[in-house]
Amino acid sequence: MKAVTFQGLHQPLAFEEVPDPTPGEGELVVEVGRCGICGSDLHMTQDAAYGCQHGDILGHEFAGEVVGLGKDTAGHKVGDLVSVIPLKSCGKCDHCRKGAVQWCEGFGLQGGGYAQYAVTRPNQCVPLPSDLTLADGAIIEPLAVALHGINLSGMRTGDSVLVLGAGPIGLAVAFWAKRFGAGKVAVQDIAGFQQSRALEMGADIFVVDPENPVESAKQGLGREADVVFECVGIPGLIDQAVSQVRPDGTIVLLGLCTKPDTLNTFAMLSKQVRLITSAFFTVPEYQAALSALDAGAIAPRLLVTDTISLSDTPEVFESLKRRTQQCKVLIAP
Repeated sequence: MKAVTFQGLHQPLAFEEVPDPTPGEGELVVEVGRCGICGSDLHMTQDAAYGCQHGDILGHEFAGEVVGLGKDTAGHKVGDLVSVIPLKSCGKCDHCRKGAVQWCEGFGLQGGGYAQYAVTRPNQCVPLPSDLTLADGAIIEPLAVALHGINLSGMRTGDSVLVLGAGPIGLAVAFWAKRFGAGKVAVQDIAGFQQSRALEMGADIFVVDPENPVESAKQGLGREADVVFECVGIPGLIDQAVSQVRPDGTIVLLGLCTKPDTLNTFAMLSKQVRLITSAFFTVPEYQAALSALDAGAIAPRLLVTDTISLSDTPEVFESLKRRTQQCKVLIAP
C-alpha cells in the first residue's frame, strides 16, 4: 500500500510503498477515507519526546471503511463506515468500561492514518451514522479533545471565556463554550489568519496584540476571564493566563508543551487560581462530538480548509510548520 512515513527528526516525511497491514487476533483493517493532520503530528517530527521511530506512520484523526477482520473480531463487519478512536485500550478493564480509556494499562496512541489502510481494534471503532461523511468522522477527535477540556473546566452559563490559540483545538473550544452557554467568548492569537473562522465558530471577539496581550484581552472581554483555555503549548503562556483570569478563576491546559516552563506560584496563589490539565477525552465525549455533527452542527465543519492526496502530504506537511490561512487539512488516501 501507499503510505507517508516518518524519516527522522527535522526531516521531511516520505511517500512510499509499504506492506499491506494484516489484522491479528481481535483486530480489524480500515481503509482510510480521511485523516486529519494534527498539530501534534507536526511536533512529533521535531521533538524527540514523542519517541517516533524511522518508518512510523503518523495520523490519529481518521475515519474509513472496515475491509478486513482478524480472528475473534466481533461487533463490526466488512463495509462498515467508522470513525476510529485513536486511543488504544484493552476494552475490558474498569477504565475502559467507564469510557475513560486513557487510563487503561494497555493505553497507547493509535497512528497509521497517513496510509491507505490501518490496523485498529473493534472497541476503537465508532459507527458513522448515514448522514455523516468520512470527513466528519475525521474531525470528531479534535472536537472530543476540546469537549473534554470544557467539561473539566466547570464553566457555567454566562461565564466569560478566553481561548489562547486559534488552532483547531482552540476553535473547537470556542464552539463548545458558546454552545454550552458562555456569556462572551474571546479567542486570542498572535496572528489574524483565523479571525473570521473563529467568529463563525462561536467567538464574540478575536484579539491580536502580541505586544500587550493581557490588556487587549481584558478590554475585549470587558473584564478578566472566568475561564482561560490554553490551547497552544509554549512556555510562558500559563503565566500569561494567570494574568488574564479573574481571582478564583480557572485555567485549563490543553496545549501540549514538552519544554520546561516556570510558574509564578505566588501570583497563582494570590488569585486562588485553579489550574486544570486536560488529557485526551472519554468515549462518551467522543460519541457526544459525533452526535453534535449528526444533529446538524455546521460550525465544526468550518475547521476543514483543505483536502489533499496522500502523495501531496509530505510537501503540505512541511508548509504547515509555517502559519498560514490553513486550519484543518484532511488527507484523502
